[in-house]
Amino acid sequence: MRFSTKAIHTGEEPDLDGKGDVVVPIHISTTFARMNPEIPTGGYEYTRTGNPTRKALEEKLAAIEDAKYGLAFSSGLAAESTLLLSLLKKGDEIVASDDLYGGTRRIFESVMKNFGVNYITTDMTGEIDERIMKGKNIVWLETPSNPLMKVIDIKKMAEMAHDNSSILVVDNTFASPYFQNPLKLGADVIIHSTTKYINGHSDSLGGAIMVNDDNIHEKLKFNQNAIGAVLSPFDSFLTLRGIKTLQVRMERHQSNAMKVAEFLEGRKEVESVYYPGLQSFKYKEIAMKQMSGYGGMLSFHIKGKRENINNFLRTLKYFSLAESLGGVESLIEIPYFMTHSSIPEEERRKKGISENLIRVSVGLEDVEDLILDLENAFTAMR
Repeated sequence: MRFSTKAIHTGEEPDLDGKGDVVVPIHISTTFARMNPEIPTGGYEYTRTGNPTRKALEEKLAAIEDAKYGLAFSSGLAAESTLLLSLLKKGDEIVASDDLYGGTRRIFESVMKNFGVNYITTDMTGEIDERIMKGKNIVWLETPSNPLMKVIDIKKMAEMAHDNSSILVVDNTFASPYFQNPLKLGADVIIHSTTKYINGHSDSLGGAIMVNDDNIHEKLKFNQNAIGAVLSPFDSFLTLRGIKTLQVRMERHQSNAMKVAEFLEGRKEVESVYYPGLQSFKYKEIAMKQMSGYGGMLSFHIKGKRENINNFLRTLKYFSLAESLGGVESLIEIPYFMTHSSIPEEERRKKGISENLIRVSVGLEDVEDLILDLENAFTAMR
């Protein structure tokens, strides 16, 4: 099956011996009766352990990432926490890419350190000192990164990680499984915030892990049940529904984002634009090599003082000033004050996450309306 066929049909094949549902029902029961105390009916006993709606989603998640296994969690950070607690122990170390979602960094810095797990960050876009990789148990990266859109060579990082007996974890949220498949490039574990593009409608919080390795899956599956941060049946249903239109949505996200990025690049109010599809983008070559498309996320540095930037944001009509991304509606935010505010100020500035960096999730509206909206906001700045 090709991508959209898998996205629509996997996990939702009609049971013609049963009721013939074309769409998997929402199984809201928390517990399942059985005839025999030793054997669960249909394999289900308690929804935390397993649920038919979540099972359908997990099969679909695995299919769209070309993975052997998929696991669904109550949020992206719940997926990350379960992964870290499953694979690490006291004294272990993580090396992560330097441009990283603030919530992920917070887990490393404020949670895992309490369990004796250390981490360091490094720029993974250039030449990497081999000594940095030594003794690391997990290599963790985002590509494209949040919020500066850095693109990291997954194949190269997989080779370096495996040469040092490390596990490579790739956060594939920005690209989505439609535009990038890290497992095919050598990654061991894929993380997603399904809240974003996979669900795509800003109405369901969720996370996912996709893997091929039987041993890693066994540990994750055990702790998914033991820790219990599982996705609810209703959120599983919403995410199942969202995945069915992932291909058509991602194509439109990309088309709109490309036009918005080109528009921004031509504005005198803009210092720089970060979008993998632009010819001027620093990491365009590697993006072309490992991605089949460039997605709907972009960032740009805007010129002007705080008051000018606030006027710009207040004037926007179709871009909502809000955190998150990947929904059908366009969102805009300042990472310095919002998604990355948990990072110490000095470190934010050092990484280029300043008060004038704006991150945009370009939605599915008519792109002409989005560009006109931005034009009006630039006028209001002045």
